[in-house]
Amino acid sequence: MVGGGIAGLAAAHRLLTLRPDLQVTVLEGTSEVGGKMRLGEIGGVQVDLGAESMLARRTEGTELAAAVGLADDLVHPVVSNAGVWTRGAIHALPPTLMGVPADLAVAARSGILSRGATPRARLESRMRRVDLSRDVSIGALVTRRLGRDITDRLVDPLVGGVYAGRCDELSLFAAWPQVTEALRRHGSLLLAAAASLEEIRPTGGVTEGACPPVFAGVEGGLGRLAVATGAEVQRLGGVVRCGAMVRELATTARGWWLVVGSAHDPEVVEADAVVVSTPATSAARLLRDTAPGAARELGRIAYASLAIITVAFAAGHVDVSLTGSGFLVPPVDGTTIKAATYTSLKWGWLPDDLLVLRCSVGRHGDEQTLQRDDAELAEAAMLDLREATGLRAPLVDALVTRWGGALPQYAVGHLDRVARISDAVAAVEGLEVCGAAFDGVGVPAVIATGQAAATRVVEHLDRVATMGP
Repeated sequence: MVGGGIAGLAAAHRLLTLRPDLQVTVLEGTSEVGGKMRLGEIGGVQVDLGAESMLARRTEGTELAAAVGLADDLVHPVVSNAGVWTRGAIHALPPTLMGVPADLAVAARSGILSRGATPRARLESRMRRVDLSRDVSIGALVTRRLGRDITDRLVDPLVGGVYAGRCDELSLFAAWPQVTEALRRHGSLLLAAAASLEEIRPTGGVTEGACPPVFAGVEGGLGRLAVATGAEVQRLGGVVRCGAMVRELATTARGWWLVVGSAHDPEVVEADAVVVSTPATSAARLLRDTAPGAARELGRIAYASLAIITVAFAAGHVDVSLTGSGFLVPPVDGTTIKAATYTSLKWGWLPDDLLVLRCSVGRHGDEQTLQRDDAELAEAAMLDLREATGLRAPLVDALVTRWGGALPQYAVGHLDRVARISDAVAAVEGLEVCGAAFDGVGVPAVIATGQAAATRVVEHLDRVATMGP
């Protein structure tokens, strides 16, 4: 297993579950497993410094948590209604399907959109069904159907919150699969949004500010899922090695060998099969010789860098009343932060005497913002946070966590690229790939790619065993 992020760990866990007799080794180049799931400390409290929640309706994440002993620690957000900081205030986010308003009247009253935005959006009722014969960018489709203001003020903040990207560059088919499926049924963005929310609201009807809980976390931080999965892999007989950077892959007559460690002190590890679960850029380098077609396509997947600024205040000195789970920020407004999460309000397990918040900074193509040093970046984020919320309490602690090349960008045509990668990898015996670059950046989707890769490895090993020497 090359890479000890949650995809690689999930793959290792699935391998040992399906075939306890296998010798499974996870080789992680950094000092700890988990990838973008990382725990840290702020104000003396353990918190997530990377991913902090996962979709509960996709069960791969919660099922893995249960399998590694965290079933009793699964939690749901105490509050889930978010806001949008724009036009001088934080406004409640109206019901949407990934930013597409489910009720234009409610959206018009939100204060987020300009006066002419909803009349422009209503023109969609006169348009033909959405053409889904070819992939387009999310931004191009929404702007053509509903107008630029809805693209800028609702869709872009939500898409950016998931992908750290820009909806004018992201694929409808790959980055918006839920919306694409709804469009196939209803033919219209507005009809799809309204119908999809009706389907998940048991009481029926669209109510202002309502947002059913769809996320799950882990008490003490979602990063515990990666730690627990790594520990369970070892309990099942697997090996997890940190600080073991794989520099080279090659095929042999009997399988694979991997060059691990520095050029001055290399170590060769032999394997019957290999799962590469690193980001696409690293995977492209490793597969350059053994799967050149896959490497070329992997190398064309762009990544966005971002930073998380986590801050803590003494609750007794907080002089404003914060509500909801946080807020998103439209990129068009030109602020430093793209989102803020009221961590202490969102998750009930944090101590009452500390207010923990976190801000996200950085989008694809916006690397200049991240070139500031930690102190400057934290100060800029705090200026935005104070302006948005009115918070004036003194800081107890602050921490900047940088995630270089964190999130893959699903550009137009991404699904075709993934298909080409899959075909090229399938042509190489005993090779699999998995991770966030393929079928979704959310934790359950990433876990699913690792588990699917493990299942294919077992099928390969069984097939080889049947063939005999």
